[in-house]
Amino acid sequence: MHASTDFWKMLVGIAFFLMAMDYLETTLQSLAGRKFKLFLKNNLKNKWKAITGSALITGIMQSSSITNLLIVSLAGSGVVQLENALSLILGANLGSTLNSWLVALLGFQYSIQSVVFPVVGISGILLFFFKKDTTRYLWVSFLFSLSFLFLSIDFIKTGMEDIVIQTDLSLYVHYPLFLYWILGIVLTAIVQSSAATIAITLSALYANAITLPIAMAVVLGGEIGTTLKLFLAAVKGLPVKKSIAAGNFYINVLTALVVFIFLMPIHYAITNLLQIENKLLALVFFQSFINVVSIVLFAPFLQPFSLLLKRRNDKKNKVVDYISPLPITDIDAALDTLEKETRHFINEVLQYNIQSFALQKEFTNEPLYAGLLANKTNEERYAEIKQLHGSLHNFYIKLQTFTAAAEHESIQRVNQLSAVIRNFMYAAKNMQDAKADILQTSNSSNSIKYNFYQRTREEARQLYQQYLVLLNQGTNSSAQNKLTELLTSVSKSYEKVLTYLYQEGINRQVSEMEISMMMNFNREMYTSYKSILYGLKDLLLDADEAASFNNIPGFIH
Repeated sequence: MHASTDFWKMLVGIAFFLMAMDYLETTLQSLAGRKFKLFLKNNLKNKWKAITGSALITGIMQSSSITNLLIVSLAGSGVVQLENALSLILGANLGSTLNSWLVALLGFQYSIQSVVFPVVGISGILLFFFKKDTTRYLWVSFLFSLSFLFLSIDFIKTGMEDIVIQTDLSLYVHYPLFLYWILGIVLTAIVQSSAATIAITLSALYANAITLPIAMAVVLGGEIGTTLKLFLAAVKGLPVKKSIAAGNFYINVLTALVVFIFLMPIHYAITNLLQIENKLLALVFFQSFINVVSIVLFAPFLQPFSLLLKRRNDKKNKVVDYISPLPITDIDAALDTLEKETRHFINEVLQYNIQSFALQKEFTNEPLYAGLLANKTNEERYAEIKQLHGSLHNFYIKLQTFTAAAEHESIQRVNQLSAVIRNFMYAAKNMQDAKADILQTSNSSNSIKYNFYQRTREEARQLYQQYLVLLNQGTNSSAQNKLTELLTSVSKSYEKVLTYLYQEGINRQVSEMEISMMMNFNREMYTSYKSILYGLKDLLLDADEAASFNNIPGFIH
C-alpha cells in the first residue's frame, strides 16, 4: 500500500471521528434535556460539588462540548452565575478525559471490529425505520455514533501504522517540544475537537511514530486549542457568555504554561515514580493530570477571578451609555439620563429592524442617518437590545421609588418613557419572530412569496425613513398629525394584505401552509410597526396628547 493511500485512510478516519463525535453530542443533548440542566443547576451551591457533579455528568455524556455549551446557555438565561459557571467548566474539562481512557483501553488494546461492525450496521439500518426524535430513535442513534466512533479509531490507527512502516519519522523526533505544543493548539483549533487530537496522538504513539514527551506536548496544546469552540459559541452572546469563554481560555492557557515548564519532570514522575509502563495509559493519565492541576490552581480563587472577568467584559461590552450605577439623588438629572438612554435604545431597535431586512445601504447616503448603522451582526444587536432593556427596566424600578414624592409631571414623564421602552422592545421581538418568514420568502422560487417579501421590504424601508424623520424633528405641532397619519396607513396596509391573501387565485399558487405563513408574517410586521408608533407618541408628545392614542382598539398597552 502506498504512503499516500495510508494518509488518506487516516484522514478518512479523522473525518469519521469528527462526524461520530458531532452525532454523539447532538444525540446526547436531546437525550439529556431538562434532567441534565436541572442536575447542573442543582449542583451550584458549593463549588467543589459543582466541579465533581460536572465532571461526573460530562464523563457519562462523553463530551465536554455538550456540558460547556449548556453552561453558557444557562449563564445567558441568568440561571448560572459566572463563578458557578467556571466551577462547572473546570469539572467538565476533567470529566471529558473519560473518553480518552475508553479510547486508550478499548480502541487500541483489543480488536473490537467483530463487535463494532455488526453494531454499526444494524443500528444504522434501524435508524431509517424509527421515527425521529423518539426515545427509541435517540438511543439507537447513541449506539450507532458510539460504535462509529470506535470504527473511526481503527481507521486512524491502521492508517498511522502503515505510514510509520513506510516513512522514516525519526527525523522529526528531535524537534523542540515547544513546536509540538504549537502543533497541538493548531490541530485542535482546526478540527474543533480535543478528543480528535487525543485519538490522532494516541494512534501516532501506538505506532511508535512519536515519543511520549512529544505526545504529551501535543495533548497539552490541545487543551488550549479546544477553548476556541466556546469562544465561537459566545461571540454573539451576552457579556457573561464572553466572560465564561475568556475564563476557560485563561484557565487552560495558564495551566498549560505551568505544566509545560515542568513537562519533563512530570514525564519522569509518571513513567518512573508511578511506573505506568503502557504509553497510551501514561498519556491519558497525563491529560487527566492537566485538568486536576487546573482545578488546584483556580478553584480556590474563582470568586476574585470571576469578578475580574466581569469587570473587564462589562467595560468592553458596555450596552448603556448614560445610566450610572450611582444612587439616584436628583429627579431632573435622572429623567435626563433616562431620556438619553431611551433614545439610545430606540436607535438600537431601529438599527436591528433595518438590518433584519438588509436595508442598511438604503440609509447610508442620507446625512440624517449618519452614524446610525454600527458594525454589528443582527444577532449581536438583538442580544444587546435585550440586555439594554433589562438595564432600563431596573433603572425605571429605582425611579418609581424615588418619584413617589416628585411632581406630577415628573411621574408622568417617567411612565411615558417606560412605555416607550416597552413598545420598542415589542417591535424588536416582533421582528425577531418574523426572521424565519423573511428568510423563507426572500429565498423562495415561488413568485407569489418572493413578491410578497419585496412588497414588505419596500414598505419597511418607507416607514423607517419616516420614523427617523420624526425622531430627528423632535417634538413639534405636526408630530401628532404625522403619527396619526402613519398609524392609519399601517392599519390600512395590514387589511389590504389580508384581502389580497384571501383571494381565491392566490390559494391555487401557494399551499395552505404558505398562506398561513404569509398571514403571520403580515401580522408580525403590522404589530412591530404599530409598537414603534406607540413608542414614538409617548416619546414625542406630552401626556395629554399621547392619551388620545390609547383609545385605538386592538393593541396591548
